Amino acid sequence: MRIHPEVADALAAGRAVVALESTIISHGLPRPDNLRIARAIEHAARAGGAVPATIAIIDGQPHIGLDDDALHRIATGGTAIKVSVREIAMLAAVAGDGATTVAATAHLAAAAGITVFATGGLGGVHRGAQDSYDESADLTTLSRTPVLVVCSGVKSILDIGATLERLETLSVGVIGYRTDRFPAFYLADSGYPLDWWVQTPKQAAAVLRARDRLGTDGYGLVLANPIPVDAELDRDLHDRVLADGLAAAADADVHGKDVTPFLLDYFHRETQGASVAANVALVLANARLAAEIAVAYSGR
Repeated sequence: MRIHPEVADALAAGRAVVALESTIISHGLPRPDNLRIARAIEHAARAGGAVPATIAIIDGQPHIGLDDDALHRIATGGTAIKVSVREIAMLAAVAGDGATTVAATAHLAAAAGITVFATGGLGGVHRGAQDSYDESADLTTLSRTPVLVVCSGVKSILDIGATLERLETLSVGVIGYRTDRFPAFYLADSGYPLDWWVQTPKQAAAVLRARDRLGTDGYGLVLANPIPVDAELDRDLHDRVLADGLAAAADADVHGKDVTPFLLDYFHRETQGASVAANVALVLANARLAAEIAVAYSGR
């Protein structure tokens, strides 16, 4: 791995570092705004007191922290493929460029010694998974990766109830941030309750310390931070677009892993960009919160 000098210095000194994924930059946000937003996400982490470490693969080499040229390449180059843990070795062998998913980012962050990771939404169990077995690798990766993922739950296009059941089975703890309801990305409340929640970054950091002390640090944790109230999608609009999008996907015979990008694009068009604005607002909030937790965890 290539660790950016600023990130390496912070890790060596025990200062706060926050990992950031790169798939949101290359595949989750429209161009050319994606580069500006990527910089804004890093700025949000800095505003919270941490060093941002955006993770990607450049010429087959995992990079922990990107300089501006590398960030520009991932955002605008068009060469980066979406890469999960299982593709890392293949991409390294052919010296390709990769934008890391939640799973790949968590894996590489943990390997570099980074504990706190901010993203938009976690992957999960897909609708109809009882027939397709379609489930994000994010879930199983977190079951063996010692990171805290700060996210806004999972997208409502997934099977949220089944996702929570799988996280429980995989021993991945789920904690609400100032909420006892699991969020649904564009919406603050998915309708599913949570058993555990914290009110402050210091309380979240205390959970991490207790995990370290008690030997449960082989498992990941999810901190579910609801989208800011003023950025939440109108629920009626959300429900209508989701129902229409699912019907459109069925009519177009879109299935498996192609359903998620189809529905995200459908949301973007039918909400006239409101879904993208919501995505940006929540990931900025998550980056700032993750930084505050990392600062509290580092004790600085």
